Amino acid sequence: MPNRKSPPFDPECSACPRLVDFLAKARQAYPDHYCRPVPPFGADKPRLLIVGLAPGLHGANRTGRPFTGDYAGVLLYETLHEFGYANRAVSVSADDGLKLKRCRITNAVKCVPPGNKPETTEIARCNKFLRSELESLPAGAAILSLGQIAHKAVLKAFALKQKDYPFGHGAIHDLPDRRLYNSYHCSRYNTQTNRLTPAMFKAVFAQIRTNMGD
Repeated sequence: MPNRKSPPFDPECSACPRLVDFLAKARQAYPDHYCRPVPPFGADKPRLLIVGLAPGLHGANRTGRPFTGDYAGVLLYETLHEFGYANRAVSVSADDGLKLKRCRITNAVKCVPPGNKPETTEIARCNKFLRSELESLPAGAAILSLGQIAHKAVLKAFALKQKDYPFGHGAIHDLPDRRLYNSYHCSRYNTQTNRLTPAMFKAVFAQIRTNMGD
């Protein structure tokens, strides 16, 4: 992890012109949506930090909470509840009473991107916020990256080479300060095509629990 202190999450960040423009258009089209950089959600000092890709247009960008209100959150919150990280299994809105225990959820990119595909420069600009979250983790905390882009963003935050830590579902990487776990993203495409099954996803959480002694 670089020695320089990274800035915390900025709810007014406007560093990426394409994303700023897309958010402005989304606010006009969907005035009831949150349509701002989406903050992390969960415990202040988590034992597990989950890193996704970016807010979905009608998911986190609508509700203001990661993986809330769209299909990608269905399996995630069900699993978090099963493993004792959440007080309920369904996440529908930011004020639905759901609370996370020992867990925090964030995204590699905090603003919704067009087509759910952030550009490389946008991921790089937003990386300082992820770095700040990683710096604040307590000793012994685990990191779970959902998908290859999130995995690469974590490695970038640690200033590590991608080739030394190849992404793979179920892979575990010992980083200098933390342990990183990989899973395919719990997107609608991956779950409906069985690229990621509930059993596969829960096996990753079971491994985390075993290694952490929770």
